[in-house]
Amino acid sequence: MRTASGTSSRMVLTLTLAVLFSAASSLMEAAEPAIEFNRDVRPILSDKCFACHGPDKGQRKGDLRLDVESAALAEREGRHAIVAGKVSESELYKRITHTSKRKRMPPEKFGKSLGQAEIDILRRWIEQGARWQSHWSVIKPARSEPPPVAAAEAVRNPIDRFIFSRLEREEKKPAPQADRRTLLRRLSFDLTGLPPLPADVDAFLADKAPDAYERLVEKLLSSEHYGERMAMYWLDLVRYADTNGIHGDNHREHTLYRDYVIDAFNENISFDRFTREQLAGDLLPKTSPQTRIASGYNRLLMTTREGGAQPKEYLAKYASDRVRNASSVWMASTMGCAECHDHKFDEFTMKDFYSFASFFADIKETAVGAQAPTAMPSRTQLRQIAELDSRAAEVRKSLDAQTPELDADQAKWEKKALPRKGATAWTAISPVGVVSKGGATLKVLEDGSIIASGANPDKDVYSLRFETDLRGVTGLRLELLPDGSLPSRGPGRADNGNLVLSELEVRQGDRKISWGVVTGSHSQNNYGVAGVADGDPKSGWAILPRTGVESHAVFEASNVFIAKDRKTAFTVKIHQNYGGRHTLGRFRFLATDSAAPIRAENSGGIPVDVLSALEHKPAQRSPQQKAAISRYYRSISPRLAAARKELESIEARKQKLAKGSSKVLISTAQKPRMMRVLPRGNWLDDSGEEVRPAVPGFLRQIEAKEGRATRLDLAEWMVSKDNPYTARVFVNRLWKLFFGRGLVKTLDDFGSQGSWPTHPALLDWMAIEFMEKGWDIKHMVRVIVSSGVYRQSSLVSRELRVLDPYNDLFARQGRFRLDAEMVRDNALSISGLLVKKLGGNSVKPYQPGGYWSHLNFPKRSYKNSSGESLYRRGLYTYWCRTFLHPSLLAFDAPTREECTAERIRSNTPQQALVLLNDPVYVEAARVSAQRLVAESGTDVGKGIKWAFRAALARPPSSQEARLLQSLYKRHLREYSRNKEEAAGLTSIGQKPVAGNLPRPELAAWTSVMRVILNLHETITRY
Repeated sequence: MRTASGTSSRMVLTLTLAVLFSAASSLMEAAEPAIEFNRDVRPILSDKCFACHGPDKGQRKGDLRLDVESAALAEREGRHAIVAGKVSESELYKRITHTSKRKRMPPEKFGKSLGQAEIDILRRWIEQGARWQSHWSVIKPARSEPPPVAAAEAVRNPIDRFIFSRLEREEKKPAPQADRRTLLRRLSFDLTGLPPLPADVDAFLADKAPDAYERLVEKLLSSEHYGERMAMYWLDLVRYADTNGIHGDNHREHTLYRDYVIDAFNENISFDRFTREQLAGDLLPKTSPQTRIASGYNRLLMTTREGGAQPKEYLAKYASDRVRNASSVWMASTMGCAECHDHKFDEFTMKDFYSFASFFADIKETAVGAQAPTAMPSRTQLRQIAELDSRAAEVRKSLDAQTPELDADQAKWEKKALPRKGATAWTAISPVGVVSKGGATLKVLEDGSIIASGANPDKDVYSLRFETDLRGVTGLRLELLPDGSLPSRGPGRADNGNLVLSELEVRQGDRKISWGVVTGSHSQNNYGVAGVADGDPKSGWAILPRTGVESHAVFEASNVFIAKDRKTAFTVKIHQNYGGRHTLGRFRFLATDSAAPIRAENSGGIPVDVLSALEHKPAQRSPQQKAAISRYYRSISPRLAAARKELESIEARKQKLAKGSSKVLISTAQKPRMMRVLPRGNWLDDSGEEVRPAVPGFLRQIEAKEGRATRLDLAEWMVSKDNPYTARVFVNRLWKLFFGRGLVKTLDDFGSQGSWPTHPALLDWMAIEFMEKGWDIKHMVRVIVSSGVYRQSSLVSRELRVLDPYNDLFARQGRFRLDAEMVRDNALSISGLLVKKLGGNSVKPYQPGGYWSHLNFPKRSYKNSSGESLYRRGLYTYWCRTFLHPSLLAFDAPTREECTAERIRSNTPQQALVLLNDPVYVEAARVSAQRLVAESGTDVGKGIKWAFRAALARPPSSQEARLLQSLYKRHLREYSRNKEEAAGLTSIGQKPVAGNLPRPELAAWTSVMRVILNLHETITRY
């Protein structure tokens, strides 16, 4: 029976629930999140609208542009595509919701229809005011304070605050920290690409110190294998390979570049320097063999030797390739899409594309045919050169040391060296015009000397114009001056500081000045100063081993220069035909009108500035004059003869090493080719406008220091704080290496078609941290792997598997299969076969016979390497672009025909077959079995424990042990009955079989190890 009070209670409850639901509904509406243009709206417009209403003016429909705010909001025939706050007046919304299929946008035929969720986002955005934003990636990074976190005890560094604060907002919990074995194995793979040794596992588990993890990080960062691990990814980006690709896919010499990259990461060269050396290592003010090898980055593209190929066509292809790669590597942009038309989704225009290509128009290369490599020092020789440089610095320090004995000697010498009356009077002359035919930058300094920088071609001609008040010039003096900006202090621009002056051509109009007597202070054997005036372009004057000090030559004119209007004007051409960049680095001309015999010996070889300084009393000399006298005296002092002789010996040894035993393709600058926009990318169409080097027009432009912008200017721009891309791109890819995915998922596209960052503030914080810490790569690696986020377990809860399947929140670590090279390295390391030598030539592991049979022009066969070369790391495997090693191919290694920012990760039957049957894995299993038996004897249980510790850094479970013991016993019986099969299995591979092991037992253990090497866990990084 219902009572009044019961009915009343139910009515109150009903009313209360109604009020609560109404309030909740109001709160939900009030709390409806704000739409953010870059995060929510731009991806929809880019994917569904920009193809017809975006940056590409050639494809734009209805004169409507939606990627630019002013154009999108503009009035068109009394209507607006978008009216902020007014959905009903916005044509865009009307058209995307139109009931007529014919009028609805996007047209159905494009297959880009909008879903209801996308329509709702656009509606809410317009209602909320249609606020616009520039694309996030073109806005300079801004550092924000790491947000507070309630669970402060979980925070190890600022990265954790960014990740954990978002998890707290979304009421999710981070995964617990992984166990120590997992952490060690993870760190070892991530930082060296190799598994930890059992001894490493034992040591880390036993280390209970609070900083044990941090010390482990430092140990792995200081390992020489860290450079190999990091190089694997960089070589994917820059498309390093051992063959040319295209057509014949012929061999090319480039391993020294790969070794440079490994060493750069190991030596922790800052990323800004790393960038300069690769884009413009040949243009740096101070080049070295290392920077020239680094400049080989510009030669990593695919090239052709095909008969009948058109040179002009392939030069256009090479230019396009360089734009695609450089813009992908440093900017994660798709600028390559603007080769034939303006970009459909981003702001890149065709002019941007070809202007960017112009930066590389100075690279000397063969359009069609074999590319000529240059002999360079190997990695070992470079280290020897570095050791010699270190010793040379010590010797120079002793030469510069001030001692009472040396001061007394110098004082005596000065009295004898004072200029004599009647000696030739020389006047320094400063050119009024200088130009390098090869594109070098020639700068006139205050003292009248000329210094070369920038492009350093193999050969060059310097043209100089002079006007002097001297009348009746009778001779010229050329001084070769050392300078700290030059290789080995110069005065030449060759790596050893040498030069070869082939001819000195002097003219007054059409009148050529001929030389009577030519003398020099010093000459290299077989390169005497007379070679400058003998008319033979193949001869010339060189100065080894006296680099790093002044030298000079005097040219006595046979026919006196004619003065006109009280001035003597003439031109000088310095021909440098030797090659190998043996060009002048710093030099100065002096002139005389003296009637006295003009000889280099007249002044005892003393430079003019020293003679001038000697004319002043010691107390009246400037610091510069005192330094000039002291420096010169040390170059002739008998007391320092032994030190100078040692220095000459060092320079001679360096010269011999610098000639190199290896060859590599490097960049050499020449006069830039003219570049123009190619309409529709057609290399036959010359109607497009000419362009000069420039970065995309919507970004801050390069302010070239002198004239035309160069690759060095581009490199400087890439690593400037005005470039919003580079730092973000690099730290995002670092994050990918250590989590399996980036904060921006699309590693190769930071444009409108790319992904929005999951944690924008963290991405910017890391980018600025990277720049402010001097582009220190190891610092950023250390910050990431020391975070609590990195140390999380990779095991995923059921809830997060549903709510966050792609780990956008980073509430757990990533779990992914090892890269192809590391799968192989892991097996070799477990077996003890791995040869850990760094660098050197590429090697050829076992490969199926006949795999190369379809390689033509010329036909060639594959011959396996032998000895230790069979067991080098996968990084050193010969990378044939069109016929990549099948084991690498099976595990998704790229052919490196284009930039690869992210390898795909497939899971196919071929991979299991490779692990079971590829000779290297069978051999690794057999050699592991030999080690197992040596360690455990006849104890099967002990052997299985050893195998798990070696392969997985953990003991087996009881079930795993039972299954493998059963497998071992079954196979032992089978191989005992069929010893021929046992012998066949254990004979695979070049590593000799231990003579004292029964083959059936070894074969059974080999079967066990094949199973363990094939486990998912063995080839997975957790």
